[in-house]
This record gives sequence, structure tokens and C-alpha cells, in this order.
Amino acid sequence: MSRTEAPPLPEPLRVPVADSHTHLDMQDSTVEEALARAAAVNVTTVVQVGCDVAGSRWAAETAAAHAAVHASVALHPNEAPRIVHGYVEGTAGTARQGVREPGGKAALDDALAEIDALAALDHVRGVGETGLDFFRTGPEGIAAQEESFRAHIEIAKRHGKALVIHDRDAHADVLRVLADAGAPERTVFHCYSGDAEMAEVCARAGYFMSFAGNVTFKNAQPLRDALAVAPMELVLVETDAPFLTPAPYRGRPNAPYLIPVTLRAMAGVKGVDEDTLAAAVYDNTARAFDF
Repeated sequence: MSRTEAPPLPEPLRVPVADSHTHLDMQDSTVEEALARAAAVNVTTVVQVGCDVAGSRWAAETAAAHAAVHASVALHPNEAPRIVHGYVEGTAGTARQGVREPGGKAALDDALAEIDALAALDHVRGVGETGLDFFRTGPEGIAAQEESFRAHIEIAKRHGKALVIHDRDAHADVLRVLADAGAPERTVFHCYSGDAEMAEVCARAGYFMSFAGNVTFKNAQPLRDALAVAPMELVLVETDAPFLTPAPYRGRPNAPYLIPVTLRAMAGVKGVDEDTLAAAVYDNTARAFDF
């Protein structure tokens, strides 16, 4: 079986569920095809997430055109240092990705103003993915990331929208900024990547935790431990498609129609039947994104 071939449709869920985080613009299908395949397995709602100004505009336009789509808009954490400095430094300190002319703080302010305007739209239900990512950004990019993160927190609060967090190798700092700036009423940790101890911290704060296909990976026991202790009323499911395809299809293209594979694995971890978890996840997602 080719690793580039799309996995088959799983058995449909009996209870509708929502994909809380996807990137339809990065998938090898039309929006209509992706939504039809998702609906065929009872994934009836998706949250389309922007990572830069252009992608956020596209998310807002797509949500306006499709009732099954809600938008979240933002500058990805790695986008802020790209705008300010013109690059993102790689993990080894040498690789440089997304090279372009640096724009400085003024360019970041202009981009944030565009995100602010998009966040005011009714069909935009979230501000994110924003946060901190220390995996690809070197030390000189951290200040730009934190400035952008804090600005997004204020945008989310100003417009009464959910805050969607991207947290990679930055758990303590993400929690610090949220506590210092004051988290919005509804905050979602997308692709939750912390351990059980952090899940308990998030639960006390009332943060939603969204689990992706990597919760099914063999080496992901810490994620399963976190899911086990996460309160049912704060658990979401996502694809982050086209990334993080669940086992046994790891490495092949992900899409919203594969949510049932991840949700069934999650139900096993939680010790509940899939219908119970699907109903809770849908209600939680609707509450998180106010749809």
C-alpha cells in the first residue's frame, strides 16, 4: 500500500462529531469533497484553521460559504518571527525555512491588525492557532512569538472568540503567558502534547484539550495518560489534517473523515463507548467555539 494513498473510509460513527482543527487548504481534495467524505462517516462539522493572513482570509471565506465549516484565524507562532526577522531558525541552529525579507515590528503589527479585523466576523469562531513553538524557532525569534501570542489573546478576548493554542516544546511558557495575560473564557489546546500533570493544570483552569491522531501512536503513552485524566467535558478531537494521521495509517494523508479512527482509540483510553464520547466531544466543541 502506497504511503501517499488516502486511507479508506472508516465505519461511520452513530453519533455526529466535530473535527476541532483541520487545514482543508493543505489537503488534496476540494472543500466539497472533504466535507462529503467527512459527512459520510458522521463528522458533520469542522473548524478550519488559518496560519497566516492569507490562510486566515481563506478560512473566513470558506466558513462563510459552507455551513459545516467554522473558521479560526491567526498568525502561527512560527509566522511571527518570519514576518519580523524574515526566517525561522531550524532546530540545529543552521537550517533556515521560509526565508524572505524581514519586515520588523511594523509588519507584525499590520498582520495582527488584519487578524483582528477577521476575528470580528461572525463566522469566525476562534483566534488561533497561536502560542509558542520552540521546536523550530531559535532564541532570537522567541520575543516575536510571545508578542504575537499576547496580541492574539487580546484579540480573542476583545471579540469573545475561542483562543486556539499551538504549544510545541513550550508548555511552561505557554501556561505562564496565559496566566499572566489572562486567558479568554474559552481556550483550546490544539493537538494537546503535554503529560498527565499538565492535563490536570489545564483542567483546573478550564482549558479544553483537543487530541489528534498522534494519541494512537505506539510511543504516545504520555498522551494517553493525559487523556485518561482529562475531564470528559473538556475533551475535543481533531485531525490537524493533513498531518498526524492516526494508526494504522500513520504517514499517509490525513483528512476529517478519519476522525472516527482517533475517536474510537480515545474511547478505549477513557473507558467509555464511542457513542458517549462522540456526543460529549460534539457538545464540547460547540461550547468551545460557540456554534
